[in-house]
Amino acid sequence: MKPKQKKQKVPQYWVGFDLGGTKMMATVYNGSFKLLGTAKAKTNVSAGPKAIQARIRETIVAALKEAKVPLKAVTGIGVGCPGTLELDKGMILEAPNLRWRQVPLRDLLTDWFHCRVVLANDVDAGTYGEYRFGAGQGARTLLGVFPGTGIGGGCVYEGRLIRGRTGSAMEIGHIPVRENGRLCGCGRRGCLEALAGRLALSAEVAQAVYRGEAPFLAKNDGGDLKKLKSGLLAKSIQAGDKVVERIVRDAMHLLGRTIGGVVNLLAPDVVVLGGGLVEAIPRLTLEEVQRGLKETTMETFVRQVRVVEAKLGDDATTLGAAALVAEERA
Repeated sequence: MKPKQKKQKVPQYWVGFDLGGTKMMATVYNGSFKLLGTAKAKTNVSAGPKAIQARIRETIVAALKEAKVPLKAVTGIGVGCPGTLELDKGMILEAPNLRWRQVPLRDLLTDWFHCRVVLANDVDAGTYGEYRFGAGQGARTLLGVFPGTGIGGGCVYEGRLIRGRTGSAMEIGHIPVRENGRLCGCGRRGCLEALAGRLALSAEVAQAVYRGEAPFLAKNDGGDLKKLKSGLLAKSIQAGDKVVERIVRDAMHLLGRTIGGVVNLLAPDVVVLGGGLVEAIPRLTLEEVQRGLKETTMETFVRQVRVVEAKLGDDATTLGAAALVAEERA
């Protein structure tokens, strides 16, 4: 009787995709999530939805080519997307930065690549990436907060992302923090995002430039809202624009106070802060968030929570999205 031959394991290849309003990135990983190849492209929103969808396909193909992985070998594709998602249907309901409405992205990718496809909110994917591979490894409960143009949040509780029945949750940027405050992009007033998001920061900084209170920025196009990126704000603070430092500190302090309320609800052991502003000014942002958090968090929870900087940078979303599709297939 011939001995039974062991079945050879079929190699697994996962694609993580980060879809943003200005750029997109596809990364190919093997079964152990080792990076094999990556490709980036500009989103070019003005070209229209069809052109963006074609570019998504081209970018994934380019990443697979660099990784030397044939299309038919792809096991699954995970996509981190902005906007409002219908997770069960794999549809982007609305993504204002892309000018998309009712786009069945999961079906499109499935038709193109003939593999399993999972969509996730981009901040959820980034938070999960940090939980699995970055600053949140080993956490029981991880809260991820990413201040940028908006303020996104995600939470992993005992290994699972907290999400609603059909969509993402943890919209920390839309927690009301000031009655009758500034108008937010969501249509409500006084949201955290309207007071501490980068657009709010940029508007305050531009006014300071106009008043002659930020000499470094006045010499470096600091009055142009489109050019007031996180890196320029960091250079301004380093150059001694005290009013800019105060504006950023106030915003991060308010962010910390709001995070403190969430800590009281969920008791996370780790809070991970990520995004461009944190990367550009890590010491200041962590310092102010921790100070604000201590003012609103119960003492018991303050002792058990760590506030840390994200480790993965741009790779957090692709890694997290790839890990999510791998786990949903298992």
